[in-house]
Amino acid sequence: MILTNANIVLANEVIKGSLLVEDGKIQRIDQGKVSLPAAIDCHAGYITAGMIELHTDNMEKHFTPRPGVAWPAIPAFKVHDAQMVSAGITSVFDAISIGDVIEGSERVKNLTRMVEAIHESTTRELTRADHFLHLRCEVSHKDTLENFHTLLAQTPVHLVSVMDHSPGQRQFAKLDKYREYYQGKYKLSASELEDFIQRQTEASALYSDPFRQAICSTCNEQSIPLASHDDATQDHVEESYAYNMAIAEFPTTFTAANAAHQKGMQVLMGAPNVVRGGSHSGNIAAHELAAEGVLDILSSDYYPASLLDSAFKIAQLESNSYDIPQAIALVTSNPAQAVGLNDRGKIASGYAADLVLSHPQEDHVHIKQVWKNGQRAF
Repeated sequence: MILTNANIVLANEVIKGSLLVEDGKIQRIDQGKVSLPAAIDCHAGYITAGMIELHTDNMEKHFTPRPGVAWPAIPAFKVHDAQMVSAGITSVFDAISIGDVIEGSERVKNLTRMVEAIHESTTRELTRADHFLHLRCEVSHKDTLENFHTLLAQTPVHLVSVMDHSPGQRQFAKLDKYREYYQGKYKLSASELEDFIQRQTEASALYSDPFRQAICSTCNEQSIPLASHDDATQDHVEESYAYNMAIAEFPTTFTAANAAHQKGMQVLMGAPNVVRGGSHSGNIAAHELAAEGVLDILSSDYYPASLLDSAFKIAQLESNSYDIPQAIALVTSNPAQAVGLNDRGKIASGYAADLVLSHPQEDHVHIKQVWKNGQRAF
């Protein structure tokens, strides 16, 4: 396959040129346009590496499209997979939550179904993208540690994040935001909400520290990459660094983000945060971290189509120094490096031909075609 007449985003520059793919790998990159009949004319669109998503819970909504509705697992997973690829995401770390703040929630019920769907769909070659398992460990839940060890014994795990969504700290340092989020999500009365807050506070005090220590120790022993979640203070970052965490997911303050970045942790923020212009929880905005040069990775989180849009938006902001290659690295080479995927995430000879052809519009980036290992996937 030959792609020509394209703006090709390389590691340090954008060239107008052509690209040759053979046997699923990028073989050659040249300046200029070719006129071979079989070449695909990209009409001056951008060719970027296929994006790598480290933290998305997009799959959950397809398994439970409405409250009380459990959709068949394989069809649900295939819709999720198609949605990711259509957004230009060719490597997906599906973030599945172990533990939830509400007992018996749909998230807990879907845990095994989602893990099995990833394994079966991959085994049967039903996916367009590559899928990897990311376990989100809610350490304030009493069943988290047991479920973590059970899953680890049953299936390959490629990334683990450790989180505590208890009231009054980290993402929900502001109690009014905690009340607004959970009362809206679970339709709790005022008295139910106060009981809920008390239960979550007590559970965190009981389980969070020992579970965090045990999970991180196991991951370090098995060389599974670790991510912190919602670090807010210098002390949080010091703790995460001591546990050998490679990624700092969604730090809530500049203090935490800057400290993590300085220690060599990759600071991951939400692409929806960039598109919307700020955090829905009232925390630090991703573009503010970009302005300070401490933004390393973007994640689509709950909205896949936000990922490529956010990278181009970062490149367009006058408040920071990220050019297009640096901004695209936030969704390609940086996440690949953070989790040890050394065969993808760059347009360079010998790398996987995971490619995205897009044309920036005034208000978004229009994706025209996506290739996985040189094969058309969208």
